[in-house]
Formats: sequence, C-alpha cells, structure tokens
Amino acid sequence: MILDKNWRILTVGDGDLSFSYSLAKHFKPATLIASVYDSEAELKLKYQDNAFDKLSDLGVRIVTQFDVTNLSCWQKIPLHAFDAVIFQFPLLPAFGSHQCFQQQTLSVNTLNRRLLRKFLINATSYALDPHGEQLGIITSKDVKPYTEWNIEESLVIGTAHHYLGQSTFDISQFPEYQIRNVDRDKHVKDTSGISYYWSINKQHAIIPQLILPRYLNADHCTMCRAGPFISDNDKKAHNKAKKHKNMQKHEYEWLDYLQRTNTK
Repeated sequence: MILDKNWRILTVGDGDLSFSYSLAKHFKPATLIASVYDSEAELKLKYQDNAFDKLSDLGVRIVTQFDVTNLSCWQKIPLHAFDAVIFQFPLLPAFGSHQCFQQQTLSVNTLNRRLLRKFLINATSYALDPHGEQLGIITSKDVKPYTEWNIEESLVIGTAHHYLGQSTFDISQFPEYQIRNVDRDKHVKDTSGISYYWSINKQHAIIPQLILPRYLNADHCTMCRAGPFISDNDKKAHNKAKKHKNMQKHEYEWLDYLQRTNTK
C-alpha cells in the first residue's frame, strides 16, 4: 500500500479497528480518524479481540455507526478535511434470511459494486479536500468473489473519477491488523491483497508509484483478467467459455442497474 505520512486519512468500515490501530501505531499519519459500521457496544460484542480502547488511548477519534452509503453519516466527520479515504476488504454480509434474499431484486455482485461506487462518490463529495490528494483507496482480495466485480473499470462509469492504478497490500506493514470474516469474530487466512486507487485528478502525482496490470491491455479480457490473446480464434474461444459468460452476466446486470438509477 502506497501511503504518505503527511496525509490526513479517514478509514471506513474497519470492523474491529485493528487496521486503524496498526496504521496509527506504526505509520503515524498527520491526521487519522477511524470509522466503523457498528456501535461501540456492537463492535465489542461482535469482536472480542478488538482495538477500540487501544486506538482511543492513542488519541484517535473513532466514529461509530458510520454507513458509507448513508449521506447523513458522512456529516459526522469534518467536511473536506482528508487526503485519502481507505476502505479495507469491503464485502457485504450474507442475507439474514431466505426471505430477505427473495425480496432483493439486485444480485450480490451488483450490491457489492454499488457499495464501492457509493463509497468513492461520497468520499469525494464529503471527505476529500479539493485542494488535497483526493484519493479513494479500496483494498480487496485477489480471489472470488472480489475479482468478479471488475473493480478497475466498472465502479466509476459516468462519474468524474479515474482509476489510477494499484499496489500490493503487504499486511506485514500493519502488524496488529487482523482481517476478519464479515460480521464474525473469526480471522481470515491472509490472502493476496491489492490496494486500488481512484481520484478525480486524472494526472495524479502518485501514478508513477502504482501498477497498471497487464490484463488492462487491449489484447486481454479485463473483466475476466484473461489473456493475452494470440489470435482472434483464441479470443473467440475465451468468449465462449463459461467464466466469460458468467462475468458478462454480472456486467450486464451492473450496467442495467446504472442505467435504471440514472434515469430515475
């Protein structure tokens, strides 16, 4: 993860606050505010081993009951006071019941993309300083279902945001960080993580430090992260494959959601 000690940072959705605590203890950014979806009581009940009190002891402000999709929640933090807003390993929890699942008209894939899109849009509108670095950062896993979100190309369609590139997330830089299962007091096995960067500044100075993966090239299928294709027949064979058709279905559903949302 590429960070700067001079940045003013807001973390969101940091379940047990162990990422924010490790960031504050070892990296010590200029400013740090941490936010969590749960109330303090819910967090401590859900995660027996949490960093709430340790982070508070360092003097870091913690904002509870912070939902990145709720505009009123963004009003709990200082307006346009940050250089970077970080969302670590976001993933919506499973449906609470079969009835809830049946009542939902959007696919789980679309719901997760919507979560990340709203995060980036709201972070820019409310948290990021127009005269600062203006960075939205999402760290995600390099496995399914995360790789099925076409995170580089699909999230900011029709917005002023630009995907700048990515960097490897090295968890060893954050010794106290414990990656959790969503809504469960259980650690997740460390997997390959990637931090993705967006900004409304297309010519951002951080770009030379970031990587643009090969699968974004024209001779690849970006949404499947497949290629390079050595011939038209090679590409046609890929397009007929089950994986590509499945990804195409996710993409069509997402584009349909965006179109219906924009016409309301």
